[in-house]
Amino acid sequence: MTVRTADRTTSRGVLFVHSAPSALCPHIEWAVGGVLGVPTNPTWSPQPAQSGTYRAELSWSGVAGSAAAIASALRGWNHLRFEVTEEPTASTEGARYSFTPDLGVFHAVVGMHGDIMIPEDRLKAAVVKAALGDTTLVVEIDKLLGKPWDDELETFRHAGEGAPVRWLHQVV
Repeated sequence: MTVRTADRTTSRGVLFVHSAPSALCPHIEWAVGGVLGVPTNPTWSPQPAQSGTYRAELSWSGVAGSAAAIASALRGWNHLRFEVTEEPTASTEGARYSFTPDLGVFHAVVGMHGDIMIPEDRLKAAVVKAALGDTTLVVEIDKLLGKPWDDELETFRHAGEGAPVRWLHQVV
């Protein structure tokens, strides 16, 4: 769904907080609410994959680029694991951001069919690194596709299956 409002394209996406310590949960709500311009009140549930942490999912609607703003607001917080997605619109690409404390932020451009779109210069750099013997092409392509992040987050994703999703709408 794409809506144009006064030259501002609106998109939607989902924030998956895979694990956060309880003390961090209100700060996450405040940060995401600040980006979206509306208060957030997600339903937090215990994260079975890591004792003492909680998980939540928030579906959001806001100005295109909100996923990047959410990822920027949350990145770097210790003990937090999250993913945020944004659907493509008629005038913008989609996006996926993943974050783990060990790996940092992964960003991918997502096409209209859900495929990760890898820019030509990043593919060329991967080929050069592999040709120099620093790494293998398979390892570099896996990084470009976010495989290390997927591997680390997979346990947390499965532990959260069946959790409720709440839609949030940004004031435009």
